[in-house]
Amino acid sequence: IKHFVEKLIGWEPALSQSIIITDQLKSCDAYIATGSNNSSRYFEYYFAKYPHIIRKNRTSVALLTGNETTEELEKLGDDVYTFFGLGCRNVSKIFVPEKYDFKKLLDVFNKYAHLAEHHKYKNNYDYNLALHILNKKYYMTNGSILLIEDEQLFSPISQLNYSFYSSKEDVMASLAKNADLQCIVGVGFIPFGLAQNPSLTDYADGVDTVSFLTSL
Repeated sequence: IKHFVEKLIGWEPALSQSIIITDQLKSCDAYIATGSNNSSRYFEYYFAKYPHIIRKNRTSVALLTGNETTEELEKLGDDVYTFFGLGCRNVSKIFVPEKYDFKKLLDVFNKYAHLAEHHKYKNNYDYNLALHILNKKYYMTNGSILLIEDEQLFSPISQLNYSFYSSKEDVMASLAKNADLQCIVGVGFIPFGLAQNPSLTDYADGVDTVSFLTSL
């Protein structure tokens, strides 16, 4: 972050009067903090008496019909792999129709085969692969990602969870109850490849950050 701030100030020197890097946050009018579900509990406690926005763990999913084009699947790969899948807008799970053929998806995802050469990513891949082998868990892979049938929305680095569905309505009903969901990718939702490109008004968790700041 320090390097990022230095870059910003290099482009716009006036920002040096507005940004301070400090070890402890004290005497602020308001706080915006992001972290895990666990750290959010501490933020809520420490910042309780101040105006605040606290962000927790979030993730995103994709709803596939089985009729996606090669180009659409390539763009889905961007939504899955970008930032190693660590962002709240990264797709960590896909919902697919029953009897979905995963071969085309895995072939298209070879666009990111180079990640298998990234030692830290590969360490995660090897670790998760070993766990599934030891647990005799069925998996599919193209060498850079593991496809695992799992009800969880969150998946570890190098893994993409999937679930089969027979009714789109049932999927939407279950997702509507899930507070961990940031966005949905697919036809009729956020277009493939644009999960990491929110508009200026696509506020995280639906909280208007600009209104929050201007109300102080």
